[in-house]
Amino acid sequence: MPNKSKQWAQRLPEFLVEAETLLAKSEECLSHLRLISNDKDAIDCMLSSLLKLASRADALALEAVSEFSLHIHGLLNHTHSRIDLHDQALGALKDCFSLMAWQLELIDQTTGQLSLDDSEQSSLIEAFAFQIGQGPFQLPVNSKPFKLVSYAEQQA
Repeated sequence: MPNKSKQWAQRLPEFLVEAETLLAKSEECLSHLRLISNDKDAIDCMLSSLLKLASRADALALEAVSEFSLHIHGLLNHTHSRIDLHDQALGALKDCFSLMAWQLELIDQTTGQLSLDDSEQSSLIEAFAFQIGQGPFQLPVNSKPFKLVSYAEQQA
């Protein structure tokens, strides 16, 4: 569904800046993991960044970005306590982040459409899943992405 509202068009540039920042943060965590293997704080930081990115993308109806972020988050979170992010797994994760950055650049500024098939996303998710010893993570059919809820909203 194309995004046509003027408000959406005004929010997209802000989203793109935030998405770039969140991806950069995730890549910093990835670099940290190359130095200190399986560091819990770096993984937690990456999980938080991916969830924020998915939530922000979902708010703008950018499903491809939101779902891709959630798939990566789901794989990392699913195996978080026993994950082994060795060099090949980190390389596969880096490939996912690179594709996501490229896709952000391809979002149509007028309609919000990302006109690509999802085969590359799928193959990168499968490669990452294989590297961490998991089957591909699947979101439930007709699921809505996770939403971040602020502390103030939780108290309301």
